[in-house]
Amino acid sequence: MIIAVDGPAASGKGTIARALAKHYRLPHLDTGLLYRAVAANVQRLELDPGIEADCVAACDFDESLLDDPILRTDEIGKLASVVSAHPLVRSALLHRQRRFAHQPGGAVLDGRDIGTVIAPDADAKLFIRATPTIRAKRRHAELRAHGSTVSLDRVLLDIRARDLRDSTRGTAPMTPADDAALLDTSFLSIDAAIQRAIALVEARTAAKVATP
Repeated sequence: MIIAVDGPAASGKGTIARALAKHYRLPHLDTGLLYRAVAANVQRLELDPGIEADCVAACDFDESLLDDPILRTDEIGKLASVVSAHPLVRSALLHRQRRFAHQPGGAVLDGRDIGTVIAPDADAKLFIRATPTIRAKRRHAELRAHGSTVSLDRVLLDIRARDLRDSTRGTAPMTPADDAALLDTSFLSIDAAIQRAIALVEARTAAKVATP
């Protein structure tokens, strides 16, 4: 079974995807980490994130980089949103993601174009969303917990800018798949959001089984 979980930053898609993977005993891939690894490589090699060829060169990274805590920083997250807009970067990482999705038994993948590009044949597709203000508050709390002094207003501006880049890029823009179930987590607890996600997956897979 392949489960595609898409949505913008701080919507809760990562938490939900990990919970679904645990519930269904499936491997999980946070595809955003791949783009963050490219971004970190661009930074390490002192390349230009605005130059597509530089970013493609940075796609050649060791798997161990995916475990580096630097990938979770806000700075790398912003840079990842820039490098991920390059079509050739997305193409370079496409096969790795599809190979993971179509491994024996299936998998859970979360990102921004899983249901539309990476695994359009997924058995269940979810698009997780929340209001920009709610997402900014969540991200702000995370950053403060790690010692950041960035203001909530700054985080909100960054969230809106990232949403705009991700949804308007020419290649694989962030948008719900036509057959994705929408889940708004704005006013849901983590447990409630997870249970709702499981119910949506169950409903989607049951519907597919019932279809002759």
